[in-house]
Amino acid sequence: MNIYVTTQGARIIREGRHLLVKKGEDTYHTLFVEKLKQVMLFGSITISPAARAMLLKHQVDTIFFRKDGRYVGRYATPEPKNIMLRRRQFTLLDNPEFGLTFCRTVVLGKLTSMTSLLMRISRTKKHKEPRTKAKQIRALYPAIAQAKSVESLRGYEGRGSAAYFGVLRWGLNDNFDFNRRVRRPPTDPVNAVLSLLYTFLFNRVYAAIRTANLDPYPAFLHVPDYGRFSLVMDLMEEFRVIVVDTLVLSLFNLKILQHDDFITEEPPPLSEENQAPTPDVTGDPFGLMSGINAGELFDVPPQRMADTVVEHELEAGRGKWPVKLKPSAFGRVIENFERKLTTEFHYLPEDRKITYNEALTAQAGQYRKLVEGATATYEPLTLR
Repeated sequence: MNIYVTTQGARIIREGRHLLVKKGEDTYHTLFVEKLKQVMLFGSITISPAARAMLLKHQVDTIFFRKDGRYVGRYATPEPKNIMLRRRQFTLLDNPEFGLTFCRTVVLGKLTSMTSLLMRISRTKKHKEPRTKAKQIRALYPAIAQAKSVESLRGYEGRGSAAYFGVLRWGLNDNFDFNRRVRRPPTDPVNAVLSLLYTFLFNRVYAAIRTANLDPYPAFLHVPDYGRFSLVMDLMEEFRVIVVDTLVLSLFNLKILQHDDFITEEPPPLSEENQAPTPDVTGDPFGLMSGINAGELFDVPPQRMADTVVEHELEAGRGKWPVKLKPSAFGRVIENFERKLTTEFHYLPEDRKITYNEALTAQAGQYRKLVEGATATYEPLTLR
């Protein structure tokens, strides 16, 4: 069971063998710890020491977010005990052929899902541009199959993603000023929801990797770096289109989310009354830093594939104010994300029906078998 707590001012306390989510004297939820997999806390939520001890004892993945959905941190659960498996993961970082073969399947799987979604959009919306871009992405397949380095695969993935996001707007019934992928800050409603749901997906993949007793850091497609959960990002790629992008289109086209569910955060106009006094920069060797909230300037290391930032992402968001989801619509996004993850589909690797939530764990388990040598290939999920 995965729980979201978004009520500001709520507190989680222990009562016997259960946890209670309370605000004032009111009890919102009773949580049975043995059934919990993840608890996600947004904004001003407090946890009593006894409740914290229970969550840690039962190794419940407890994650903290800002009110707007920005990831803050999580409680550290015990490290996986299978040291030989983790050692094998790090050893394989020095095996270029293993990394190249794995990355080739991941990139091809992701781009295949992109072309499938664009072709669906072209058929249902009667637009030629998505079909044209789908053909351009499909034309990259032979080069991906013959790629000689992971660096070249990153380049093909970047080209495919740029083409894909350049026409994804044709899948929307209304105009939401969405023309390309803009991460920080998201400057339109569609990018705001994409970023939020990618964050949700990231944490689900992280939990699946931990369930498989894998180390979340060593991987291949996303460059290993300080603080970067590269394996989470690698295994997340195949689920982006299938889980998040299709859901975002549905949220807007079914009018579950509309224009008035978003706000644009413009700074208040400066006046003589609200202008802050000029700081004394001579007493600050770093220049104006003492009067700035560093938490707004710095973030966790970027979870990107290469060591350089794609230029269009930086340029797209420059000079525009961030767009954010209103709290009143936040619950609708969570509800539909959970509904999406409980949707069943035919899982080809095991020839049976499972949910997308179960598929996250299954794919992490498949990667573990690949690392251990129990299987020779990794089969990514694709949109059919």
